[in-house]
This record gives sequence, C-alpha cells and structure tokens, in this order.
Amino acid sequence: MEVGSRGGRIGRGELAFVETDLRHDQTSDQPNRSFILDLDPEDLSPHLREELGRRPFCALSPAANKLVDFMALMAAQTDTRPETLRPMVERWAPLLFETLAGSPPRARLRLAGLLAAVEAAPGRNWSAASMASHAGLGVSRLHELFRQELDTTPRAWLSELRLQKVREELGSGHASIAELAYRFGYCDQSALTRAMRKATGMPPAAYRRRMMDAPSPLTPGDRPEPASKPA
Repeated sequence: MEVGSRGGRIGRGELAFVETDLRHDQTSDQPNRSFILDLDPEDLSPHLREELGRRPFCALSPAANKLVDFMALMAAQTDTRPETLRPMVERWAPLLFETLAGSPPRARLRLAGLLAAVEAAPGRNWSAASMASHAGLGVSRLHELFRQELDTTPRAWLSELRLQKVREELGSGHASIAELAYRFGYCDQSALTRAMRKATGMPPAAYRRRMMDAPSPLTPGDRPEPASKPA
C-alpha cells in the first residue's frame, strides 16, 4: 500500500492511516479483507493525529486488535443499515482512539464499548457480572456508571433494550413470538408476553396486529393525486 510518498506492506493486525485528501493506492496478489474506518480528523487528539501522520503504517496493540475484531464481527452479524451501525460505531470509535494513543480507556468509554456490545447482541445471557467483566469494571462501579450516565440500572436498561428490539421486529418482521423470545434473551414465550403486557398493556400478537394495521406514513412521492372535479 502507498500513502502519499510512503509505502508499506499491510497484514493482519496492522494499521494504515490516510490523511484527508492524501492520495493512496493498494494492491494484493491474493484475496484479502480490510476494515476501513472513515473518520473526522477532529475526532483524533492532536498527539495521536501527529503520531499517525508521522508513522502511517504501524502494528495494532493486542487491545486495539481485539476492538477491531469485535467491530468486524458485529458488522458481519448485525443489520448493516447506517441507522443501525452508526450508534455502535459512535460508541466504539472513541474507545479505539484512546487505545491507539496508548491510554487506558476511561470508565465512560468502557461503558460506551459495553453498550455497543450489548446492543449488537441483546439476546446473550448478560448479567451485571458479565457486563462488568466485558467492560473491565467492578460490578459496583458498573452500577454507579449506569446511574450517573443513563439514570437507570444495567438490568433495567437491558430489559428496555430487548423490548425495543422486539417491538421493532413485531412492527416490521414476520418471526414467530417464540422465535423472538429466544432471539432476544427471554426464557420462553410466556416471559416475553408478560414483559410486553407490562410495557405496552397488550400481548405481542395484539401489538403486532396494531402495528400492521397502522397506516404507513406517506412520503412526498407517495401522496395520491387530488381527485379531479367532474366537468
């Protein structure tokens, strides 16, 4: 790969930094994949931007490698629409930048990385202990951060996230109620039904019917022509 006037060989676990508008080319004699992060240079600290500009080819640290592998996996397993991926990337990128700068991630960034991970896989068997372990925090510190940043608890936040995902699927998909319960971490269909009744006042099937019967909002191109008046 060439970046400006400098060239380098990029392999697994290595990074190439390309400044805005700087000419760059790459070629390969075998199949390969790259994870490309298109970012605003202002998101980088002056020190990190200077370092990457001085050494555009460098090896990722083990911690940075894990972050890149995680996001590549999430991108492969998650709905790739921008509105789905953008919140995940916005929480993940600052964590990567701090890791590249060699700084231990701050507690708030650890929380942001955790939220992105849970949002990408809400059906996993998340507990306060497993969330804390994923974020590299103690359980009490995790509860403190959730209260400070989100004004809720890990369990309540996870429950609301799962219900949000279920409601989205009920409004747009055709998966069975049992399948949705399994996919989003409920022990069985009855548990999902109880959660839906408590949150919305109706069971999943009734919620789906209401959403399916609701008129879709019209876009300007969908608006019907006004009826012509009889001559």
